Amino acid sequence: MSTRILITGAGSYIGEKTQTYLTKKYGYQIDTIPTKDYTPKIDDFIGYDVVYNVAGIVHIKENDENRQLYYVVNRDLVVKIAECAKAAGVKQFIMLSTMSVYGKSIGHITKQTKEDPQNAYGKSKLEADQLVSKLADENFKVAILRPPMIYGKGCKGNYQSLRKFALKSPIFPAYANKRSMLFVDNLSEFVHLVIINQMEGIFFPQNKEYVNTKEMVEAIAKIHGKKICFTKVFNFVIKHIQKGIVSKVFGDLTYEKVDLVDCYSFQESMHYSEEE
Repeated sequence: MSTRILITGAGSYIGEKTQTYLTKKYGYQIDTIPTKDYTPKIDDFIGYDVVYNVAGIVHIKENDENRQLYYVVNRDLVVKIAECAKAAGVKQFIMLSTMSVYGKSIGHITKQTKEDPQNAYGKSKLEADQLVSKLADENFKVAILRPPMIYGKGCKGNYQSLRKFALKSPIFPAYANKRSMLFVDNLSEFVHLVIINQMEGIFFPQNKEYVNTKEMVEAIAKIHGKKICFTKVFNFVIKHIQKGIVSKVFGDLTYEKVDLVDCYSFQESMHYSEEE
């Protein structure tokens, strides 16, 4: 395609996956730029139609020493990138935000749900969303993506923890929960749709189906030929705790069913994520 894309956040998992997917499937011309110790300049963005920002701090434990860094990278740097992109004549700015702006570990989120971040990660992301949105006009469209948990081959974060548990533990609770999740290639497909349709606003890209944590563990174990016993003996305790790590694994956390991506079904996505 003739659309020229610049991904800010070179070397990131999502940035690399997006570049590979969109280049191979749709033939986009995509460049990347690293953002570690980066000072944005207008010249860096001249000639591009779309900037997709995936730069940000994530998957590190927040403490007093690094808290301010979240705002420097997740907010200030992103806003400066957007300002330079607009000044360079970029037509569309796509930014990867997060479900964490809603501050929920359990519950159901709709487009009317009020943001209420509970940590520096969520707060810095929300402030970036708000500040970049103010730059939007008829010549500079802003699309904010707030995905749920992203998973895929080689990804970091919660999926890796769940994967390790599935491959080591002989038992797992057979607890019926629902969570919005997003396979990384479905995210890349959604980015393609945002570009070709010149979409703007806030979006909840997610798999078509809600995911049950037990089903994900079961799929991982099955693909690797591992036997795992599922039991309901822990269900009463799980139901009545619903906080901390228990809520992260077994709580219901869903988006309303909008912005669905069904390019890859759940079963297909698990095979792609776990294939050797």
